[in-house]
Parts: sequence; structure tokens; C-alpha cells
Amino acid sequence: MNKKILILSVFVVASCGLAYELIAGALSSYLLGDSVLQFSTIIGCYLFAMGVGAHFSKYVKDEDVLARFVDIELAVGLVGGLSAAILFMTFSWMAAPFRTMLYTMVFLVGAFVGMEVPLVMRALNQRQTAFNELVSKVLTFDYLGALAVSVLFPLVLAPTLGLVRTGFLFGMLNVGVALWTISVFRTELKNVTGRMLRASAVLCVLVVGFSFADKLTHWGEHGLFGDEIVYATTTPYQRLVITRWKDDTRLYINGNLQFSSRDEYRYHEALVHPVLETLPWAKRVLVLGGGDGLALREILRYQHIEHVTLVDLDPAMTTAFTQREELVKLNNASFSDKRVRVVNADAAQWLQHNDDMFDAVIVDFPDPSSFALGKLYSVPFYGMVRKHLAANGLMVVQSTSPFFAPHAYWTIDATLREVGMKTYPYHAYVPSFGEWGFILATPQATYTPPVSYRLPMRYLNADTTREMFIFPPDMKPLPMQPNRLNTQSLVHEFEQDWRRVIR
Repeated sequence: MNKKILILSVFVVASCGLAYELIAGALSSYLLGDSVLQFSTIIGCYLFAMGVGAHFSKYVKDEDVLARFVDIELAVGLVGGLSAAILFMTFSWMAAPFRTMLYTMVFLVGAFVGMEVPLVMRALNQRQTAFNELVSKVLTFDYLGALAVSVLFPLVLAPTLGLVRTGFLFGMLNVGVALWTISVFRTELKNVTGRMLRASAVLCVLVVGFSFADKLTHWGEHGLFGDEIVYATTTPYQRLVITRWKDDTRLYINGNLQFSSRDEYRYHEALVHPVLETLPWAKRVLVLGGGDGLALREILRYQHIEHVTLVDLDPAMTTAFTQREELVKLNNASFSDKRVRVVNADAAQWLQHNDDMFDAVIVDFPDPSSFALGKLYSVPFYGMVRKHLAANGLMVVQSTSPFFAPHAYWTIDATLREVGMKTYPYHAYVPSFGEWGFILATPQATYTPPVSYRLPMRYLNADTTREMFIFPPDMKPLPMQPNRLNTQSLVHEFEQDWRRVIR
């Protein structure tokens, strides 16, 4: 029976160990971007630390194996359980030491986890377990635990509990293993009462943290964003936060500002109207991204538009901007218009499996700060978009800043030209973002910017439109290579451009 208890504990501790690794990777990706870099370096640091921990496990005396196993469970439960909360608070209130804290905590957790399995194997070996049975059972339950968490984390835990509360949950599981081990092997352990008290104290800390996780997250995000948070949720795809200060409502995705209600009209007028004003015959429009419905609001002002399909990956995004009163006011209840069809799906997969044709395509994705987003700015993706665009139709792409991220901006231009599109780059000044860029493209038509608008505009007129298509010397075109899917040079260009701005 005692052997089965030890083997079953391997399943739990393996689950916890992988959970802490996933939490660190997801949190750093949310906060720092470039998910491939974050997960790669965290996995490398974690595995190295496990090796260090496994090495030092040999210095544990045979008679102390169970006692040290209990101590390590309490240590990894405390450090791992608190890791997400500590990292989030560090980034929110003390951004400078975040990377140092991140890798320090990853290393500590990894070292503790690296000691767990060797100690369990030694404990089983002391109970005269055959070596082949010992190795096979321990590794089987170790891998099963990893499999369970790798499935549950993205599908259930992260979107339901959030990263901070998930960390506390797995910390409690580690402490549960410690308490279980103390209870089952109490005759073999010294100072049982003291160990039970320590385990109970750690458990209390984690339970309190779990109970107040939402308040901790809210406090941390208040430090990060400054304004009052009116809505926040973690989805399987991203972290959405909406803030308000006086009459200014702002949307952040993974900590990056998407719009400010004070000046978003500049961005969305510039995104939509240079296209649709020149297509009075257009009836069908495709919007890729734009789950806030603000571009949709501008499109629906044209009465000749008969149908709009909006494809956005995250249903939490479109639901919030369909149901929350203050957000519905911003997009003028655009999702309730009978001409609108909303599809929650990956844009690339939807394009690949759909045959619909459109007169205009509005591409309004977040900036290419990760490889998951970078694929939506690649040669294959734009090739698929072109197949859905009428020969004399127009498309426009949100293309980052030609001033702050010029290499990224002109890489997008080169990518569109690579698929045979004629491109017409332009830019607009949006106070919340600074100088921002768009690229209009067409398969065959010749484009001339409008000199007037049929609809009343808050920002656009003949003069501003003319100036948008003129690039001053400090935003001159750069000779860039297209963004191909296998290399995703755009993500690297984008990161380096903004790194130069921060410096």
C-alpha cells in the first residue's frame, strides 16, 4: 500500500511541475510577447535546474529520504504556488527586475522538482521494489501527470481559473502530497507534529492566495494600466483588459493597448474609409480581426454594403463587445446589425476552407509581436486573402507604425507585393499610438485616394487624406524581404524596431 501511495504521488508532483513551467511560459508571453523565445528559454532553464536538483538529491542520506521529500514538496508548493502572483506583481509595479525574478523562480522550482522523482525512487528502492518495476511505474505516472496537465492547462485551467489562481491550486496539491506522505509514513518520520504545522501554515498561505487571487490580479493590473479596470478575462488565446478613466475607455490585449475611445475614430476612419469610399459598388465585405466591432461600425455606415463577415478568433472578445453596454455604445451596436455575420475561428483556417468572395477586405489584427500573430502577416496568408478578393476589389492591412517600427512596416508591404498585389502605403496620426501605418492593396485595380467623402467624418477630409499617402524623409520606404511562414522575419523585425524605441 505504501508503495502505491508513493507511485501515485509521482503523478501529482509531475502534474504540478509541468503546471509551473506552463504558467511561467504563458505569463511571460502575455507580458513580454514573442512566445517562442519565452517558452524556449523557460523550458531550457527549467530542465537545466531539474538536472541540478537531480544531482544534489544524491547528497540526501538514505534515512532522510522521506523527510527531505516532504520538505521539498512544501518548498515547491510555496514557491511554485506563489510564482504567478509574485511575477505578475513584479512586472506591474517593478518592471525592471522582472526577467531576473522570472528565471530565478523558474530555476528554484525546477531544482526542487528535479529532486522529487529521484527521492521517490530511492524510497521505493528501500522498500525492495524490483528495479525494472520501479523505473517503469515511476516514469509511467510521471509522464501521465505531464499529459494530464498539458491538456487541462490550455483548455480548462488557464481560461477558467486564470494563471495566478492556477498557480495557487497546484501549490496546494504539492502541499497535499506532503500532508499525505506525513500521514502515511508518520512512524518513519521525525518531528511529525512540526512538519504538520509547517505544512498547514504553507497550505493556509496558498488557500488565502487562491481566495484573493482576483483581487491580487486586479491590484497588479491597476499598477500596470493605472486606470480603473472595468472588465478583465483570461481566454485560451489572450488576456483581455478594459479600463476606464473619465471618458476614456481603453482595450488592452496581453498588456498592449488596442484602442482609446478618445481617438479611436482617427484609426478606424483611416482604416476603413479610404477603401470603401472608392468602392461605391461594393456589397460584400470581409473583416479579419476587429473583434471590438469598431471597424465594423464604420463599414455599416455605407448603405450599399449588404453583407459583412467578421472573423475573429476569440469568442470572449466579440461577446464582450456585443453584450457590455459601455462597449456596445462604442461600436454603435454594430454586432446587432442584420447584415453582420460573426465567425469565431482562426482566420487562416477559415480562409482555407471557405469559398466566399468579397469586394473589400479589412485586416485588423493585433501587431505581429509573436509567431502566432506573425503567420497572419505572411506570404501564404496574404495569398489566401487574395483568392477571396474580387479582381477589382481592395484590401487594407493594419501594419504597425512606419515611424516606430519601420522595418516591420515595410516588411508587410513587401509581403503583400510578393503575392502579386499592388500596394499603396499610408499613415495617420493617432495620439494614443503616435504615427500609425496602413497598407492598401489590390490585385488588379489602380487606386487613387478619395478627394471627398460622402459620409461626415471627424478626422478625414481631402487634405488629411492627401497627406496620409505622403511619407516624409524620416519614414521613407526601406528595402525589406517578405515575411515567409518558415522564418517569420517580421516578428524579429517588429521586436527589434520597438527595442530600439525603448532604448
